[in-house]
Amino acid sequence: MIKTYFKTAWRNLLKHKAGSIINLFGLTIGMSAAVFIFLWVRNELSFDNYHPQAQNIYRIKNLLSVDKTSVWTWETSPYMLGEKAKAEVPGIQLVTRLWSLTNNGPALTVNNKLVKEKAAAYIDANWFKVFHYDFLSGSADNFNRHPFSLVLTATAARKYFDTENAVGKIIHIDTLDYQVQGVIKDYPTNSSFAYDMFIPLAAKHANAKSLKDDETWSNFNYLTFVRLNPSANPQTTATRLRAIYKKNRQQDNTAVQLTALRDMHFETGLQSSQLGHGNRKVVNIFMILGIVLLVIACMNYVNLTTARATMRLKEVSVRKIVGADRKHLFGQFVLESALISLLSLGLTLLVIKLCLPLFNQVTERRFTLPLLSSPLWTILGSTFIASVLLTSIYPALLLSSFQPIAVFRGSGIFRVKNTSLRKTLVVCQFTISIVLIVATIVIYRQMQFIQQQNDQYDKSQVLTFSIPWSDAMKMKKPQREGLAKNIEQALRSQSGIENVSIMNGGSVLDYRSFSSGGTDWDGRVEGFDPGITFFSADTNFRKILNLQLADGRWFIPNSVADAHNAILNETAVRELGIRKPVIGQRFVARGDTGVVIGVVKDFYYKNMHEKIDPVVIKNDAEYAFSFLVKTVPGKASAAQAAIAQVYKAQVPGSIFEYKFLDDEFDHLYREDHKTASLIWTFSLLAIFISCLGLYGLAAFSAERRHKEISIRKVLGASMHSIVSLLSKEFVYLVLAALLLATPLAWWAMNNWLQDFAYRIHIQWWMFVLAGVLAVAITLVTVGFQAIKAALMNPVKNLRSE
Repeated sequence: MIKTYFKTAWRNLLKHKAGSIINLFGLTIGMSAAVFIFLWVRNELSFDNYHPQAQNIYRIKNLLSVDKTSVWTWETSPYMLGEKAKAEVPGIQLVTRLWSLTNNGPALTVNNKLVKEKAAAYIDANWFKVFHYDFLSGSADNFNRHPFSLVLTATAARKYFDTENAVGKIIHIDTLDYQVQGVIKDYPTNSSFAYDMFIPLAAKHANAKSLKDDETWSNFNYLTFVRLNPSANPQTTATRLRAIYKKNRQQDNTAVQLTALRDMHFETGLQSSQLGHGNRKVVNIFMILGIVLLVIACMNYVNLTTARATMRLKEVSVRKIVGADRKHLFGQFVLESALISLLSLGLTLLVIKLCLPLFNQVTERRFTLPLLSSPLWTILGSTFIASVLLTSIYPALLLSSFQPIAVFRGSGIFRVKNTSLRKTLVVCQFTISIVLIVATIVIYRQMQFIQQQNDQYDKSQVLTFSIPWSDAMKMKKPQREGLAKNIEQALRSQSGIENVSIMNGGSVLDYRSFSSGGTDWDGRVEGFDPGITFFSADTNFRKILNLQLADGRWFIPNSVADAHNAILNETAVRELGIRKPVIGQRFVARGDTGVVIGVVKDFYYKNMHEKIDPVVIKNDAEYAFSFLVKTVPGKASAAQAAIAQVYKAQVPGSIFEYKFLDDEFDHLYREDHKTASLIWTFSLLAIFISCLGLYGLAAFSAERRHKEISIRKVLGASMHSIVSLLSKEFVYLVLAALLLATPLAWWAMNNWLQDFAYRIHIQWWMFVLAGVLAVAITLVTVGFQAIKAALMNPVKNLRSE
């Protein structure tokens, strides 16, 4: 029986080649896109779940009240909290800590080559007990036994030694030799800990100054994780950790929360983070988008199958007359749908195999395609079953329900002549397509807005570099200032360099220096100590970044008085409540008393997802050892080489690293651009799939009405009237879809824009443009078939009657 069903289904597919190809092509695209999306979504939702006892692992989160209105949320804790927690808090099985070196990676000497490892971290002896890693060689015990040890990932081992067999190899860090004691598998794509090198915390504490700093309760430097007994209560544990702070920190104002390891990836509200984080809202958007793409492809199948139902009336009637049951016919039509879905699944595997490298490049993940992977087949199997169910149930019910007598009367139980279902499905498809077109327009405008707001200077002509923090802190203040001045003077003598500025922080686009206390001004309310972003900048800082003054002046070169004065941004004037006239008001910054000499217009110094905070700019060189260099147009390469030469002469033994601000800007909005690129790509696919279905329906409509068209032509109908006749029905459906899509698109994109502190407004013309594009796409898709029908020879069509 099954064999007969299969033969019949296969013959049917071959008999209607055009429809079968459209269905196969549409389902393949829809399934491929859905599988890619579900791979990414599953990865995001499963972050850090693979660790044993992941449900019992928590990271300590600290909430510091800096004044009556401000609370800072930190993911880091003092080193000593971990020491006390294991000893004093019942219910804690293990405590482990990590200090990320992502922003200040160690300089390594490997085979006489100086390189920098950015994906490195210090860890304590319990790290490999709390978190799971697969050791390819070596062991965690050897790593913990020797303080000057390393554990590398397989990728790092190959990078440094051209082999994974790196145990026993030596890497020189600073003045010491470290030996590789273990090689582990690369971290999976759903790991928050994207590190290729681990260094024992014992090696850091071999330095007496580092140990002394870590024994100070005011230094919040470590990610601290606790593994609790299954019966332990996280809230009770947090309360007991809070008691440790009260006991050991004077005037403590810190509250404690425990963040579950599984919740860490989507954590929000942190002042800054050493780990990468996902966006729950974006994940939900893509989950819906994956389902939508699959549903649109299935709608095409249902539309074309039901549209051609009348062509199978005789087949069904004859089968029923000779004794076929409804369940047999139902099984036959379900098998036809399953066959199409199975063929699409095979093509989907091929598409995924070919496109996976590109997908990995866009998502910046390491997705693989192991054919024995249960998660992969779970996604593929679920997608296949969903496609079979969506494409088979209604067509099978419809086609198997025909009654021979009803067919001879020209009607059926489901009233095949009634096209309301197909119209409804077309409206649904184009409603989704128009929503995606609006989404594409809004996202493009928001990305354009971000670019325009940060275009006050030419980022492609400005590069930045810094003296490493570890090197700078080895020097005393006069020595640091002298080195910075020497580098500045040497750079100014280079022909390819237009201007140079010295600042603190390292990044002017993603500046994270934020502190409270030590500030005062006339009219300040007692107890009001807001968080303030402090810039240390020289007289050229404004020129390079093209900052605009709203009031007052900038720093005067070599002015002794200006060393104590301050420049505020507009937000600082407003939120601190500085009295008017602002210029000349007393202002104490970090304990240094001066006056306000200028007000700079608000400028973006961090991601536009976050609001601009009060900014105070001081002409203070104590921690200013980062450089902004503006190059002469057309001489960026020559300037880069000259800067490298100056750096190596002034800071020997240190690696020269630089960034052009346009590259830094792209990195800052990488996740937004990644999301935008994926949404644009999948939106185009959704529109293309909808057009495939529309093309198939238009072809069927033209075929079904070819007699009518021929008679109209004989009676003198023009090509324009015939094209209009065949097209207007679909245009009306698209206009109906526009009415439905407008409120949905507004709600969805307004919700997406809420993630940005500074954003565009959704305007009426975006919906009009989406409607015009949808109608144009419809006319192009349907118009081809309409013109083809209008050009047919009427005599030939009528002769076959």
